[in-house]
Amino acid sequence: MTTAQGGQQTLGKILFYNQLEPLSYEKHRGLGVSQVANPFSFLADTHLVPLTVDEFGLAAVCYPIIFDAQTKTPLAVMGLRPGMNVFLGADGSLDPEVYLPAFARRYPFLPVVAGNNTPQKDDDKVLVCIDRSAKMLSSTPELPFFEGEKPSRYTQEAIQFCREFDMLGKRTQEFVKLMDQHGLFELTPLALPRAKSDGTPDEPTKLGEYLRISEAKLNKLPKETYLDLRDKGVSAVMHAHLLSLGLWPKILSRAARIQAATPLR
Repeated sequence: MTTAQGGQQTLGKILFYNQLEPLSYEKHRGLGVSQVANPFSFLADTHLVPLTVDEFGLAAVCYPIIFDAQTKTPLAVMGLRPGMNVFLGADGSLDPEVYLPAFARRYPFLPVVAGNNTPQKDDDKVLVCIDRSAKMLSSTPELPFFEGEKPSRYTQEAIQFCREFDMLGKRTQEFVKLMDQHGLFELTPLALPRAKSDGTPDEPTKLGEYLRISEAKLNKLPKETYLDLRDKGVSAVMHAHLLSLGLWPKILSRAARIQAATPLR
């Protein structure tokens, strides 16, 4: 399935962000954010949103959680294809009952690693950037980025949120590494069921493939290995992921309703 990246980013194309600029007093002292209708409408073109492992418990009751086939990034499945997010209304309103991943909640802020594409080091400089194209940005803001020459309380809290997200991203990478070390991932096809005109089953339409944790492989782990994973605090994360996979029919049903309501062109 389509790759979506999480964690700290290097400069380049990043999910949701269209016009990244390092936040600075000189350039953005008159800017901030104001309330807008449907602030998360930018999710409309996104069907896969990165998750951290600390979010699995809340996310697992809303949508399937899968892992990207290439990067192994955990992803919240919010639709079946690009351009269809089944949790957004036609006006861009977000279903109030759905859990919104932290990856989206930190918008329009983003921590960006300055420099080249080499692996990040502890002493690498991290810039706090904003998406200059975000519709909630305003030159007459309710929440300014700066008070005097210093970052406002709002900006400081946003920066702290980005720092915490980075920490959760590292924990997520450690979890993925553990799953990889024990060979627990399995590649799984994603296909849409189809029916012939007479109502009999037809060949399903393959949409792609994704990684999931294999229950069979998990059950074959030696007892001491499983206990070690439990003691590392990852067993609840694994089971939340497995539980979430039972929500595929929910996504299919919502997608079918959206498709039925979309006028033919």
